[in-house]
Amino acid sequence: MLASLLVVAAAAAQAHWVPLNSQQAKVSQGQAIAAAQVVTPASVAPIAAPIAAPAMTSAILRVGTEVPLRLVEELTTKGKKLRVGDRFHLETSEPVMVQGVNVIPVGSPAMGEITDVRNKGMWGKSGHLSARILYVTVNGRQIRLSGAFDDKGVAGGVGAVAVSAIVFAPAGFFMTGTSAKVAAGSIIKSFVDEDVPLSMPAAAEAPMAVGASAH
Repeated sequence: MLASLLVVAAAAAQAHWVPLNSQQAKVSQGQAIAAAQVVTPASVAPIAAPIAAPAMTSAILRVGTEVPLRLVEELTTKGKKLRVGDRFHLETSEPVMVQGVNVIPVGSPAMGEITDVRNKGMWGKSGHLSARILYVTVNGRQIRLSGAFDDKGVAGGVGAVAVSAIVFAPAGFFMTGTSAKVAAGSIIKSFVDEDVPLSMPAAAEAPMAVGASAH
């Protein structure tokens, strides 16, 4: 009985076994390879679209271009604290445009320097100050500027000094003029003092018009 069972089992196993070189084996192998090559869309890494570099064009900020400035702080000879060489702050009051592009925005910081100071004094002498513009800073770059301004106080007691000099000369000694003063917010005119090369985005082309498709 045992021997009969073994013979039946062996026959069943031989009936389901297929040689490797048979046509069925080749078909099975092909199906396995094809299944292995199938990749689901979710597993495909998205291909990044190329980023086009913006087209650039060359331009120059020319010498002599006007740069309107606004004084940030008051300058005065009052108190006799102002000295030659002192620096003061300004900012641009209007944008500076080149080929329609804002190359120096409003509020860009600028710097000036005191070049002459005379304090008010006796005999009606008024105060006086002179200053020059040094540069404006844009994107960390200092652009050299030219320009100067001054202010003179009003001489004091001129008529009184003339009269007092006849009656009692020393009386005019005590007459003083006024201090020179340039108020904060005053508009100062300056000019670019060097050619500055610029690299600006080229004007974008108008998109191509696409008509509606006919049905």
